[in-house]
Amino acid sequence: MGDRTVDTVRQFNRFYTRRIGLLGEVHLKSPFSLTEGRVLYELAHREGLTASELARDLGLDPGYLSRILLKFRKLGFLSKKRSAEDGRQSHLLLTAKGHKAFAPLDRDASSEVAGMLAPLSRTDQARLTGAMRTIQELLGMRRESNPAIVLRPHESGDIGWVIHRHGVLYSREYGYGERFEALVAEIAAKFVQTFAAARERCWIAEKEGEIVGSVFLVKQSEEVAKLRLLLVEPSARGLGIGKRLVEECVRFARLAGYRTITLWTQGELVTAQHIYVKAGFRMVREHPHSDFGIPMVGQIWEMAL
Repeated sequence: MGDRTVDTVRQFNRFYTRRIGLLGEVHLKSPFSLTEGRVLYELAHREGLTASELARDLGLDPGYLSRILLKFRKLGFLSKKRSAEDGRQSHLLLTAKGHKAFAPLDRDASSEVAGMLAPLSRTDQARLTGAMRTIQELLGMRRESNPAIVLRPHESGDIGWVIHRHGVLYSREYGYGERFEALVAEIAAKFVQTFAAARERCWIAEKEGEIVGSVFLVKQSEEVAKLRLLLVEPSARGLGIGKRLVEECVRFARLAGYRTITLWTQGELVTAQHIYVKAGFRMVREHPHSDFGIPMVGQIWEMAL
């Protein structure tokens, strides 16, 4: 490895830390430091963390992290729950007050990144995010024994993938006809044509740079959001991807100000139903139909936020 390679990496590090504001003392003009903001992010997105896991994953000194967690507890942001598996460990839980404190940080971070990307064409945005994923893969993700699952916003080509994989998998696994694929295409096209970024979102799940899942959250009314087109590739099932996709929908719906999330599923989709139950949804009604060429039972599920 030559000196030029080392210099190039160091130059990029200096540029990027300046570009995203890592040299400031506070995070996004909030009352929190950058490290405190990162700790809040992890607590908001990961359930059942212990302090030791958090220190390890963030590379923080345990004593330093302990002081941050103590501050959060005094502010009412944090509670603890004794582990059922190991009584010596406690799981860290972000309270409703903690989620409320984190919400503007999350919104401001997304707005700042959106502002940074706005001058770029969609082609250049794809080049940028592709380069970022390559850096992650080469410097860490692909070297882990369990490759990380990345959830990202949709990009050019993703909507076509969603339609194609729904048509293939639901035909192969459940015998759904072409009318189902047509419905998926209609839903996906409407999402693109009327996309409102402040209140709607598509998440694409990737494993080692390959798409393995998707979900949409769309506006049904001012107070009601609709979860649609949850899909996980057979090769990636059992990794918790469906659970994470649904959790992202719920988190975003709360931040966007919705009061309820609804969804339409089918009686034979038992795995998806288990995910919905664990997330807090409940079935409110069902109805028989043959919209996709075979007899089935449609179900409406809802979750109050």
